[in-house]
Amino acid sequence: MRLSNRNKAPFYSFIYSLAGIIFILWLIAYILEVNKFDVLGDKSWVLLSIPILMFLFLYLFGRPIFEYDSDGEALNFRNNHVIYILAKGNAKDEFPKYKLLKFNVVQTLIFRKLYIYITSKKTHVVILKYDISFLSQKQVKDLKFSLNKVVKANSEIGKDENTVID
Repeated sequence: MRLSNRNKAPFYSFIYSLAGIIFILWLIAYILEVNKFDVLGDKSWVLLSIPILMFLFLYLFGRPIFEYDSDGEALNFRNNHVIYILAKGNAKDEFPKYKLLKFNVVQTLIFRKLYIYITSKKTHVVILKYDISFLSQKQVKDLKFSLNKVVKANSEIGKDENTVID
């Protein structure tokens, strides 16, 4: 199963560009307020708090582009950002399906995250984190269904390996 919201990248780019423009305009308004007009007096910090809260909100949402592919024998996950400065934390992971132990979707008021638990070579558990805040409810439901199918298949294979055949 393939799942992607890459077709919405221009919209996300527009939102982040608009947020940048608003931040610059609010910063200019703050500088003019402090140096020239002084209408708000000691409360001029309010002009900085609004764009900072807006950027904090967008930062907590995480990376907007999420791609998932479970076709074949491997699982592919990609989580990218539309802004080059924030693209340093892009995630691109590919691993065999049999390594998937479990997954967890954490949903709060502001963001959604996907935690993938996989086994490593030395029998340690590695946790991979992906931002899925920008996925629709249907896409999250489909993602959970596909991952549940893989986890269920892995647990059945694990049970078969542990049985003794005489």
